[in-house]
Amino acid sequence: MKTDSKTSWSAAQSEELYGFPRWGAGHFHANDAGQVTVEPLADGRRIAIKDVIDEAVGTGMRAPFVIRFQDLLRHRVEQLNLAFNRAIEEEDYDGRYRGVFPIKVNQLREVVEEIVDAGAKFEYGLEAGSKPELMIALAMHEGKDRLIICNGYKDPDYIRLALLGRKLGKQIIIVVEQLSEVDHIVELAKETGVEPLIGFRAKLQTRGEGKWATSTGDSAKFGLNTAEILLAAKKLHQAKLTDCVRLLHFHIGSQVPNILTIKNAVVEASRFYCQLVKMGFPMGILDVGGGLGIDYDGSRTNFESSMNYTMVEYASDVVANIRDICVTEGVAMPDITSESGRAVVAPHSLLVVEVFERISKKESLGAKQRPPKKHKVVSDLEALAKSKKALGRLERYHDALQRKEEAFSLFNLGYLDLENRAAAESLFWQICEEIANDDRDTGFIPEELLELTSMLADQYVCNFSVFQSLLDHWALKQLFPIAPLHRLDEEPTVNATLVDITCDSDGKIDTFIDLADTSHVLPLHPLDGKPYYLGVFLTGAYQDIMGDLHNLFGRVNEVHVFLEDDEENGFYIEETLKGSRIRDVINGVQYSHNDLSRRIKKLIDAATKRDEIKPREGVRWLELYENILETKTYLNIEHPPKRKHRKKKS
Repeated sequence: MKTDSKTSWSAAQSEELYGFPRWGAGHFHANDAGQVTVEPLADGRRIAIKDVIDEAVGTGMRAPFVIRFQDLLRHRVEQLNLAFNRAIEEEDYDGRYRGVFPIKVNQLREVVEEIVDAGAKFEYGLEAGSKPELMIALAMHEGKDRLIICNGYKDPDYIRLALLGRKLGKQIIIVVEQLSEVDHIVELAKETGVEPLIGFRAKLQTRGEGKWATSTGDSAKFGLNTAEILLAAKKLHQAKLTDCVRLLHFHIGSQVPNILTIKNAVVEASRFYCQLVKMGFPMGILDVGGGLGIDYDGSRTNFESSMNYTMVEYASDVVANIRDICVTEGVAMPDITSESGRAVVAPHSLLVVEVFERISKKESLGAKQRPPKKHKVVSDLEALAKSKKALGRLERYHDALQRKEEAFSLFNLGYLDLENRAAAESLFWQICEEIANDDRDTGFIPEELLELTSMLADQYVCNFSVFQSLLDHWALKQLFPIAPLHRLDEEPTVNATLVDITCDSDGKIDTFIDLADTSHVLPLHPLDGKPYYLGVFLTGAYQDIMGDLHNLFGRVNEVHVFLEDDEENGFYIEETLKGSRIRDVINGVQYSHNDLSRRIKKLIDAATKRDEIKPREGVRWLELYENILETKTYLNIEHPPKRKHRKKKS
């Protein structure tokens, strides 16, 4: 007897299945109504994300879109600064924390504005890695005591912009990444008459871990080795700019999963710092760079998509190790800067995608193929399908695989017709499904059968582009938590992978977080003709800005949400930003939408003259073309209208 999944399954079970308590950091939950909620300030006030979706849809927005929980973004800025301030107090540290947000992690105006505002009471600054980013930082930066750190390769214009910041009274530090930059800084300081603030980026021997480990160590493209630091120091001494050197910087890669790596790097960098002080440089700031991770999979391990430490532990270890080295060396403790970007912005942003189609082998599994003249290979597979008790599942799989390969070979040689090939395929997948179901019952899966679950999984087609919205998943296999945003009080009975709407076989997600390791399927709900929304969580770092215009799918819509106790649902949508129109992306790849319209009109006029299109029909086709230019690049999914139930006559 079948059980009702709505009564035998609870939202609490879904919460555990999708890992909200593990990776949600207290911000994401499932309520009794089966909806995912967000608790931006971790203070008990929760927003049902489906309510946000419904309100956004009511204003004309359609998925895919990004929802930004601005209160959560502010909360992360405060968490980071408070973690360091508490560590400084607990460790009796003499310096202060002067963090900066690296703009490259998310350059979007609404993100940077929120961070600058939230960081005002902490004197939290900005970091730039290019001329465009520095131009943003100069204009957005507020307060004379907040730092601007200038990283990246620098040409004379970059350095001139930094010196302009000094003229404007800003504490802007030019970090020397390459030895040749010292000569440019010296020359332009003389030319402008502006005294720069200078930092050195040290190329440490301590190597990072995880996906970005290769960006550190001897082969790193940025930073000065020990000999180069000495040469840079000599050049600045000769130019009488010794007093300008105020900072030592290092970076051991993004998303460092192991706290021991961070400790070792901080110790090595602290030794560098103390030596520079003893050489006569005033110094004053030690910049520990980025690397503070996000626990994407919730495992709390040193796996590359996780981290075996907390933000509080990170801050405590950085402060304690710098203090210990400085005390040992007899050097005054510096102010501490970190460039933690991912940890600040990743949790605040959620990608919402709509599933609108499925690709399923099960549709053909149930169809009994009956060829007019049955081939022996089909008869053999039919016998195998009935021999469940006679053979072990592994033996059955081997035999079925052999018969399937035999059928394909016979078809290619011309000895098997299309009807018999279809029957062979259908029987093979029926046998595989039975074997996979047996595996679920026993709990043990032989190695050769491990792939059966993913082979049999449905493909849920989602209206988005992996290349535009989840580039790190495609390029680096970065894991992101993914879960349905509603129906969590129903049991998810479909094993699925996700595919996007691009014309590329790589446009898919088939690796998901799992408690033990990773999984190649995600349990989801059967589609019922109604909108079905999935959330991709922790996407606020890099994914918003690094998207690729594959198939010319442009930026998605955005919804900005704030808590509001006076509102019925506990929130209000402060702002909506419409995603790219087709005309926008076309113009972006050097076409003129007006020129394209003229060309289409010319073709329609020619067809009209040939009497292939009637004049009024031609006008309608041109209007269609021009109207579609103004629409969004993603699919316009139409759901069947809800049927009105007629009241029965009494």
